Amino acid sequence: MSLRLRLTFLYTSLLGGILLLFGVLIYLLVGAFLRNQIDRTLAQTVTTILTNSRVSSVGNLNVLTLPSLEWTANVYVQYWDKQGRLQMASPGIRDFELPLDAANLMALQPVYRDVYIQRTHLRVLTAPIVVGDRPAGVLQAATNLTILDSIQRTLLALLIFLTLLSMILAAAASWLSIGQALAPLATVTYTAEQITRADDLSRRIPYSGPSNDEIGTLIRAFNRTFERLETLFTAQQRFLADVSHELRTPLTVIKGNADLIRKIGPDEESLDSIKDEADRLTRMVEDLLLLAQAESGKLPLNLRTVMLDELLTDVLQEMRVLAGDKVHLKLTEIDQITLTADRDRLKQVFINLIANAIHYSPIGGDVYIGLSRSQETARVIIRDMGPGIPAKDLPHIFDRFYRGEKSRTRSKTSGFGLGLSIAYFIVDAHGGRIEVNSQEGRGTTFAVYLPLTEGQNNPIPTT
Repeated sequence: MSLRLRLTFLYTSLLGGILLLFGVLIYLLVGAFLRNQIDRTLAQTVTTILTNSRVSSVGNLNVLTLPSLEWTANVYVQYWDKQGRLQMASPGIRDFELPLDAANLMALQPVYRDVYIQRTHLRVLTAPIVVGDRPAGVLQAATNLTILDSIQRTLLALLIFLTLLSMILAAAASWLSIGQALAPLATVTYTAEQITRADDLSRRIPYSGPSNDEIGTLIRAFNRTFERLETLFTAQQRFLADVSHELRTPLTVIKGNADLIRKIGPDEESLDSIKDEADRLTRMVEDLLLLAQAESGKLPLNLRTVMLDELLTDVLQEMRVLAGDKVHLKLTEIDQITLTADRDRLKQVFINLIANAIHYSPIGGDVYIGLSRSQETARVIIRDMGPGIPAKDLPHIFDRFYRGEKSRTRSKTSGFGLGLSIAYFIVDAHGGRIEVNSQEGRGTTFAVYLPLTEGQNNPIPTT
């Protein structure tokens, strides 16, 4: 059963249930009101008779004004004496000698009851007559309920007809309105199938309705998903091309040196070249494995107390060897800060960021490093005076597999475009964050924030 049919059935059933409830209520209220009017008529009739009657010396009732019994042709009256003999009857039932309500003929209190006499539905009021402490007989007044029954049948048929008609109209209106409301979903399905068949993630789902309703929100979510998938797919294609290029070069070198050794025998230069390229491949595989662990949330951390100032000092000493005379590393400030972290992972982050700063700094340029305390966090600043990061690349530098166009030509000692993604996941696993600020031609600044508390998942306030 389709969603459209289910919703139509649901709305029609709800409307039918509501109309049925109101119909039953109206039917009962109208019936109760008409019966109350009939009961009042019977009571008024009995009161009128008793007002125009007197009691004889033997205790029987004598009606003084008989015409008052015929004020309505639809009311019938019988008077039974205390011996149970019929003494008087209204003109319409003088030939009927049985009690209108035999079951309550000896009643001690006024009783209203529905009876059927010769297939005629009557409403009977049995009212005992008491003079002083002595019973003087029973007065029974009845009225024909044929009209009431007819009214109730007509009302019931009308309510059923109107309920069915309303349900049919509601079903038709619901079917049309729901179909119109769900039409964008058909567009979503069609577009998704087209994307699947054509492998075209650049397509988007068109929608001209309100953007803040459920359908608009759903379509926006789908379009954002397609956009994200397109970005990831493009990044993966770019990454595969980069990895293929990176693999081709060392494998070609290894194969060439192996052929050379086979022809002329081993030599130090060929063996060193093979070892360098094998080390390069090992580094790339290790980076890929680490990134896969980070993406799956299973990055192992060896948490212990770390003196962050000592760690940063050790990293600077190592990186000065890499910088040589090309770049000057300058420590602007350093605080004594202790936190709980994985020393080796944080060292990997700082080495990666400082190595990037050295790589993109001009010859004779400066790289500034600082460590300070900011509220409840430790802040490490790494700033270079290089060419900066293009604005179009800046939002994506931490994305998985993303590499800016200027970084696609790699040197022999450069990385594989995974370092910043790995650094991002390592800092995130420590409950911190990395921020970057860069302008083309004016350098780049990376800021690493790490929590000082032992709980590594505490949120870091945004600066």
